[in-house]
Amino acid sequence: MSDFRRPLGFEDALRPPVDVRRARITRPVLRPPGRAGDAAAYGQLARIIRRAPEVMVKVTGKTRDAGHLNRHLEYISRNGTLTLEGPDGERLEGRSAVKALAADWAAEAAMAPGRRGDSPLSRSIVLSMPRGTDPMRLHDAARAFAAEAFGERFPYVFALHDEGGHPHVHLTVRALGWDGSRLNPRKADLEVWRRRFAQALRDRGVEAEASPRRARGMVRKAEQTPVRKMRERFAAGKGAAPRVMVSAWRQASTTPGRPAPWEAAIPERQTRIRRALAAEAVALSRSDRPEDRALAAALMDHLRRLPKVEMREAQLSRLSGRERDPSGRDR
Repeated sequence: MSDFRRPLGFEDALRPPVDVRRARITRPVLRPPGRAGDAAAYGQLARIIRRAPEVMVKVTGKTRDAGHLNRHLEYISRNGTLTLEGPDGERLEGRSAVKALAADWAAEAAMAPGRRGDSPLSRSIVLSMPRGTDPMRLHDAARAFAAEAFGERFPYVFALHDEGGHPHVHLTVRALGWDGSRLNPRKADLEVWRRRFAQALRDRGVEAEASPRRARGMVRKAEQTPVRKMRERFAAGKGAAPRVMVSAWRQASTTPGRPAPWEAAIPERQTRIRRALAAEAVALSRSDRPEDRALAAALMDHLRRLPKVEMREAQLSRLSGRERDPSGRDR
């Protein structure tokens, strides 16, 4: 980028929602100082502007004993028809190999000193990208990610699922490490994992990003899958509305009061971020470099396309005159 200025005020938009230095499982790679760090920030900003697909790294559950783990491994291996891959290219094929692995992990966990009876035997992680991603490249990126994140400390196996054109990898990691440590990830670890997985995909030519919601103009968390499915059944007239939806409608139908401090802080943060992005676009537009000016134009277009900042209660209040309360009462 241009050498005449270095405001980088937009970096607040790129900062992760948690402090990655609190990660306990994987050591975070902090952005390099100086111009190299600037290039990384601008590269991430450019991918956000291009609306690069966002990676998903999600801890989906845990197993408690050998039987539970065996059932989970049979699921991700499709009853032994899919090969499970482990560290250093280890491959497990067939139901007997799956059952033996579950028994081995359970036996080693049972011999661990000080292990509590309710301690998980393994943790289940899903690595996913939007529909249309090349499954083989995603599989290879998952292999590299697992080796980097867990290879030296925790045993693991993984398998690729590609049904319906939506490729994703199921990664199962033993909770007991080789050194006796326990796999108990924090939110900071998940943030580091998202970044590592996105980088692994980019290293293999797959456009991918792991940006915070606020950088994309989003102020609400993604809807949880069970809630979404219940809402879709309700919309189709095949079931009751989820309780969280009914509660939101009732809250929106009451006389609006003073917003909670956290509700007021979200629009204020979005205002600061969007102003910083606009200032960055102006600075870039004054550069002598054509690529800077092109980024400035793309950034301004990105700002114009950002969604309106609206909390859920405000949105429901706006729609309340045209829709029906999920509890069944006419509005």
